[in-house]
Amino acid sequence: NADRPFLLFFSLAHIHTPLFTTPAFAGKSRHGRYGDNLEEVDWIIGKITETVDLLGLANNTLMHFTSDHGGHLEDADSLIGQKGGWNSIYKGGKAMGGWEGGIRVPGIFRWPGRLAAGRVVDEPTSLMDIYPTLKYLAKDTQPDRHLDGYNLMPLLEGKTARSEHEFMFHYCGAYLNAVRWHPSDSDSIFKVHFFTPNFFPPGAGGCYDTKVCLCHGQHVTHHNPPLLYDLFHDPSESRQLTPETESRYAEILEQTARAVERHKSTFPGKEDSDDICAQSNSVQNQMSWEKILWRPWLQPCCGTFPFCGCKEDKKPS
Repeated sequence: NADRPFLLFFSLAHIHTPLFTTPAFAGKSRHGRYGDNLEEVDWIIGKITETVDLLGLANNTLMHFTSDHGGHLEDADSLIGQKGGWNSIYKGGKAMGGWEGGIRVPGIFRWPGRLAAGRVVDEPTSLMDIYPTLKYLAKDTQPDRHLDGYNLMPLLEGKTARSEHEFMFHYCGAYLNAVRWHPSDSDSIFKVHFFTPNFFPPGAGGCYDTKVCLCHGQHVTHHNPPLLYDLFHDPSESRQLTPETESRYAEILEQTARAVERHKSTFPGKEDSDDICAQSNSVQNQMSWEKILWRPWLQPCCGTFPFCGCKEDKKPS
């Protein structure tokens, strides 16, 4: 596709557990099997970048490198140790809804012909911004349903200094459990937690009993009033704000509650939630059993289903 527009969506299985190591990278890192996988990711992305450059496409190609969630803290054992990554100063990890360790992921953009090298954008953005960004770059001006994301190009090109995300809504499964507010008159980024997962054992930083944090019932604690943090001054979410320590405490909770109501008003009603022909600004519930049920007949299969095996036959050269 070097001579025509293309979209390459390339999902790596590396770093996600279980960890498999290619012989060429086994033992290459001082950080065990996880580090070996990371070394291989670096090599793979390097080969893709080299190919784009060799084809003379660099100045006309936007590359975006990211992840879908933070490290899986509970995935460890006595032989290998930590298998699921590390989240630095950020609390929590994969499947923990609102905690930063599960939300903050790498976001690296490369476009030599359009984006300045080495520029750092320290503003709240979302993976939901990628679709409207690509829609803009494709010059697609057709009306769309209500979107939660924004075109990132003005921010990436330095034409604006602030993200369009004044509020961002974070979910644990189908449950809204945290909201961040980036006031227009402040550098602060406030975040409220309506409920948080119950870490186990007490004092731990993850759900080591269930191996992954759950989002309902006895697995969570609801907070009234919500927990409140200022991510600009406290990115590790270790110092809870109170009316005594934060002058805008009541305002933050009030503004956040209003934002949640506006957010919920964009949801489809019960009468049209299962209607394929629902209004253009509505969307079907993606967390229903119909949507998340495993469909083995859609899986890659070498052979006759269900007798699948994906080892290639060894043929003489």
